[in-house]
Amino acid sequence: MIITVNGETKEIVREINLGELLELLALPSERIAIELNREVVRKKDWAHITIKDADKIEVVHFVGGG
Repeated sequence: MIITVNGETKEIVREINLGELLELLALPSERIAIELNREVVRKKDWAHITIKDADKIEVVHFVGGG
């Protein structure tokens, strides 16, 4: 299946959930927000939401500063 992550097209060969996607992309799960098809997904729901063909995913990293 083909998905879009942060504007880049990615091919996923098997069905995975949002948490598994972060692992696949080697992204930390801390200080991250995920938007799936223009809707913010709560972290507690990541393991229960399966990615589908043509999904558009935005992963936002939060950084501290002062």
